[in-house]
Amino acid sequence: MSHDHPHGPHSHSHHHHIDPNAGDARVAGAIAVNLLLTLAQIVGGVVSGSMALIADAIHNLSDAIALVIAFGARKIARKPRDGTMTFGYGRAEVVAAMVNYTSLIIISVYLFAEGVSRLFNPPEIAGWTVVIVALIALIVDLVTAALTYSMSKDSLNIRAAFLHNLADAATSVAVIIAGVVILIWDWRLIDPLLTIAIALYILWQSFAEIRPVIRILMLGAPTDTKADDVAVAMAEVDGVEDVHHIHLWQIDERRTSVEAHVVISGETTPVLTELKSVLRERFSIAHSTLEVEAPGAGCAGEAAGAQRLA
Repeated sequence: MSHDHPHGPHSHSHHHHIDPNAGDARVAGAIAVNLLLTLAQIVGGVVSGSMALIADAIHNLSDAIALVIAFGARKIARKPRDGTMTFGYGRAEVVAAMVNYTSLIIISVYLFAEGVSRLFNPPEIAGWTVVIVALIALIVDLVTAALTYSMSKDSLNIRAAFLHNLADAATSVAVIIAGVVILIWDWRLIDPLLTIAIALYILWQSFAEIRPVIRILMLGAPTDTKADDVAVAMAEVDGVEDVHHIHLWQIDERRTSVEAHVVISGETTPVLTELKSVLRERFSIAHSTLEVEAPGAGCAGEAAGAQRLA
C-alpha cells in the first residue's frame, strides 16, 4: 500500500496571504473593538432607558463571540498533527464556520419574526440617541469588516465571522435609516420592513455559504473535482488496467485526499510514481493512498474491469 502525504502538518499555511500571527492580531483587535462597543451600548442604554440600545448591545456581543470562536479555531487549526488527530487540526476552522453560520441562521429567523410582529404593532419613535449610537456601531462594524475582509477570502472560518459582522452592519444601517425616517416623517412601517428585508438577505447568504462547510464535514468531494474524473485520469496511465473503490474527500478547505484500488500489470513503482504525478498536477491532490492489486486478484476479479464507486 502506498501513502503520499503533504509536506508536514503545516503544508497548507503557504496559502495564507497574511502571516498567521498578523492575522491573529487583526482578529484580536476586532474582538476588542466589539467588546468595547458592547460595553458602551449597555451604559448608553441604561442611561437613556432605551431597550433598543441594550438589544443592539447583545447583538454586538454575538458578533464578538463569533470572532472569539473564529480566533480559537485559527489557533487550534495550526497545531501539528499527532497520534490522536492524524490529519491534523485543520477542520477546527470548518467546525467554527458551521457554528457561526448556524447562529447567523438562528439570528436571521429571530429578526424575521420580530419584523413581522412589528408590522402589526409598529414601534415607538426611536430618539436621536439610538440613531447616533447605531451610527457608532456601524463605524465599529466597518472597522471590524476592514480588519477581517482580506482574510475572509482565504478562510471559511473567517468568512463566517466576517458575514456575521456584515449582518450586524446591515442591522445598524437599518436602525439609522428607520430612525431618521420615523423622526422626520413618522412613517413607522419602515422599521419592520427593513428588518424583514435584512433578515431574508442574511438567511439567503448564510444558506449559500454553509453548503461548502457541510460538504467538507460530510466527507464530500471538492466542488471542482469529481471522483469519476479522477478514476478516468488514473486509468489512462500506462500499466493501469483498472481503478475502483475510489474515495475522494476534503480533509479541510485546502487539502484533498483520495484512496483507491488500482490494478497494475507489470512493474509497480514507475506506474505509482506516474499516478501520483497525475493526481498532483491535474487535481492538486497531494495526499493519496493507493492499494495495488494484481490482475484477477483481490477485488479486481469482482470488479471485472468495470469502474465502480464503493
